Amino acid sequence: MKIGFSTLALFMRSFEEWLDIATADGFNLIEILCEGPYWPRNVLNPAEGLEIFSSYDIDVFLHAPTIDLNPASLNLGIRDETLRQLEETLDLAVKIGAEAITTHPGLIHRLEDRIRDMAKYYAIQTLTEANKYAEDVGVIFSVENMPSRYAYFCNNAKEHANFIDQCGCHATVDLGHANTGEDPESFLELENTYYYHLSDNNGEKDQHLPLGKGTLDLGLINGINRGIIELNKYDDVLKSKNVLAELSK
Repeated sequence: MKIGFSTLALFMRSFEEWLDIATADGFNLIEILCEGPYWPRNVLNPAEGLEIFSSYDIDVFLHAPTIDLNPASLNLGIRDETLRQLEETLDLAVKIGAEAITTHPGLIHRLEDRIRDMAKYYAIQTLTEANKYAEDVGVIFSVENMPSRYAYFCNNAKEHANFIDQCGCHATVDLGHANTGEDPESFLELENTYYYHLSDNNGEKDQHLPLGKGTLDLGLINGINRGIIELNKYDDVLKSKNVLAELSK
């Protein structure tokens, strides 16, 4: 398994620092969280210093901006801006040679079935357009499952599979999110999964605990091809990397 980490753990560091740390600690992958100063529109204008990525033997993924965005919004303006920023993330991926981008499937703020049905239609419509753009520029477009809450889309494997099928895209399976539901293992059966997010929790809330500090069945990790450790502290990333090393023995 190729192992990497989300830059959430080293937020506000530079691209070079991330790449140097990943190389020094033996990681094969890195996922850049495109929020704040790493918002694609900021990074692309002007696009300076991005050639550094070609100097490292590390596969790069991007996590698209999601704060204040929503592909399922009932507000057309929000959906349009979400699509625009997904396309900008894909443009950044092309610029730095990133393999794939991940995004969230959206959510609702009014908990009614009729609202959820309408928002699901909009989400699939928005994400399908983003995937078409991804195919045009040659980047993998991947939609992530979410915690087991009614407000979130892709909160179970069946709905996640439906989104992937309808949008024609890939899946990012977050095993921490999956662990908040009744059947985490069902997410391993999804087709077109490109990579995994790895964290632990108490089975009820998305806590981003180090692996082995919650209730996640670590046996589910065996056999996956690419894993991004997604934690808030880099020390915990290294602890989880050690856990993965023990699992692989």
